[in-house]
Order: sequence, then structure tokens, then C-alpha cells
Amino acid sequence: MYEQIREDIFFVMLYTIVMTMAMMASCYLLFRRANAIAPDITTPVRLRRWTAMFFAFLALNHVWYMPILFLDSSDDEVRMVDLVGGLLDSMTFLPSIIIVLFAMLQDRRRPLWPVALMMAPIAAIMALYIVSHCHVLLPIFWGYTLLMSIGLIIYLVRAVRQYGRWLRDNYADLEHKEVWQSFLVLAIMFLVFGIYASTGEGPVYQYAMQAILVVFICYLLWRVETMSDLSQHQTLTVPAGDMENMEVDGLSPATHENIGQLLQQNCIDTQLYLQHDLTLVLLAKAVGTNRTYLGTYFAQEGITYNAYINDLRIQHFVRLYREAVAEQRPFTAQQLASESGYRSYSTFGLAFKQRMGQTVTAWMRDSAIN
Repeated sequence: MYEQIREDIFFVMLYTIVMTMAMMASCYLLFRRANAIAPDITTPVRLRRWTAMFFAFLALNHVWYMPILFLDSSDDEVRMVDLVGGLLDSMTFLPSIIIVLFAMLQDRRRPLWPVALMMAPIAAIMALYIVSHCHVLLPIFWGYTLLMSIGLIIYLVRAVRQYGRWLRDNYADLEHKEVWQSFLVLAIMFLVFGIYASTGEGPVYQYAMQAILVVFICYLLWRVETMSDLSQHQTLTVPAGDMENMEVDGLSPATHENIGQLLQQNCIDTQLYLQHDLTLVLLAKAVGTNRTYLGTYFAQEGITYNAYINDLRIQHFVRLYREAVAEQRPFTAQQLASESGYRSYSTFGLAFKQRMGQTVTAWMRDSAIN
């Protein structure tokens, strides 16, 4: 297999291109402060740094496997390069991508030591195998890897669900904030990569791996550039006196009614809900309460903060639509959605369908008939 690859100048060029792309992406994320892909978005510094580290390790990954391409080595030497490369990957490449996934979840700062603890047995088993060549270690290696992968998948699924709930409890606009789609895409890419790595042979296998890495680099770079930094919207510290006044089961009826009146005066009457990226913290400031009281109020109402703001914005859209139709003014749904507080029409369309039970186009058609 490797003999064919060594004689294939096009593969060597592709291999070098992928290595160069990874290093350039790493330098870009480390040294460029502003976004080139989405200039209006501020991305998390922690995510940029760890992604840059991952790209650097990916470039190094190509460096320590490179002797296979250029040295006329025996099968034993090639196998040793593979094993040492796998050991280095287990200490650098693999942990860094797990950390990147953790860094995408901004609901809390997750500790990174469990990643090192999780990868340590893999590195230890590989090191022992390189030294001893004891084949008994291989079933142990694959068994641990399988269990670790299953455990990691379960943890990430739960973490992403928790993150989604946190977003809906604190943010009106979810664009550039949700990550489950990215996790799904990355999982599919890793699955394809794993299938090729475990079953593929020959040049097609090698070309496929490099093609997947090209797509992976481009996608991950785009995702990092388009993800909003939520650290600037951290929750307010609740005064101790306010917490003492809160009942064990939630807000008292008087407090609940008072917050409802404050929302009417400071959010609905002033149309504050039209403000882009309005967060629970900012609304609490405008209302004159704290986020804990406000969050408890929405919980007692049986809704999320995101649903509350979207409901007001969609009601605003309906009013604008009916006024435009009554006055026979030209308009577009995109224009009215923008005037209703939405930056993205696709985000508006999804919220509208969830609220009204049909698409914007279908609703407008039915409204025109009626």
C-alpha cells in the first residue's frame, strides 16, 4: 500500500497541502483578532485558541507520519512509525479535538483534566505495546477505546441538551449560538474517517482521509468564526437580600404579578423585545429586577425566555403585516421579519412555524383568503 503512495506525486502534494492548510489555519486563529468570515461576530477567545492548537497538532500529525512517504523503509520500520504516530496522536491530536468540542459549550467552563485522564490509558497501552510488542494488549486497547467513545458520546449528548436549555432560558436570538448541528456534522465526519481508517486499504483509502481532512479544516474554521462569544452576557450576581426574600417554592403571587407589570411597562410598551441579541440579563436590568427573579417568573409561566421574546416579536410581525395589507403598502416577509427584531429570516421562519403551526408563506396565503 505505502509503495504505491510513495510513487504517487499527486498524493504527496495533497498530503503537503493538508499539512499547510492546518498550519495556516492555526496561525490565522492565533494571530488574527478580527473575523474574516463573519466580521460582525465576536468569537470566544478560548475556542479560537484551542482550535488553533488542534490545527497545529493536525499539522504535526502529518509531520510524524511523513517518513512513511519518503523513506524506503522495511515493513517493521513502517509499522513502528505508525505506532509512534498513534502514540503521539493520543497525547495531542485526539485530546485537542475533544477540548474543542467542550469549548463550544459556553454555558459553563468545563474542567479539562478529565480529558487527560481519559486519554492516559490509551497512551499508556500504546507505549507498552511499542516496547513489548505484546499482542494481548490490542484487545484491551480496542475495548477501552470503544467504552471511552460510548461514554464520551453519552456525555456530549447530555451536555448539548443542557446547553440548549440554557440558551433558551437566557437568549432571545439563538443564531450563531446553538451547536448541536455542528456536533452532528463533526460526528458524521469522524464516523466516516473511522470507517476508512479501520477497513480501508490502498491509495483510495489514503486519498479519502486527506479529502475528509480538507473538508474538516474548512468546516471547523467556519464554525469557529461564526460562533458568538457569550461570555459578555454572563449572568448577574444576585444580591443576598433578594435571595432571602424569595420563597422556597418560587415567587410569591405579589412578586409574580409585579414582575408581569414591569415587563408590560418596560418591555412590551417600549418594544424592547425588538432589540437584537436581547438577553435575560439585559431585560432584567431594563425591568429593574435580577435574572433569578425573571427566570423564575418565566418558569412559573411555563415558558422559556426565548419563547417569551419570540412570541412578542411574532405578534409584532402579524400587526405589521395586517397594517401593510390594510394600507395596501408593498412589503416582503423578510422586511417585516427584520422590523420585528430578527436578523435572520430562517430563524424567524422556524420560530414562526413553532408559534403559529404553519409556515410564513402558508399563513400569509390563508390570511389573504380570509
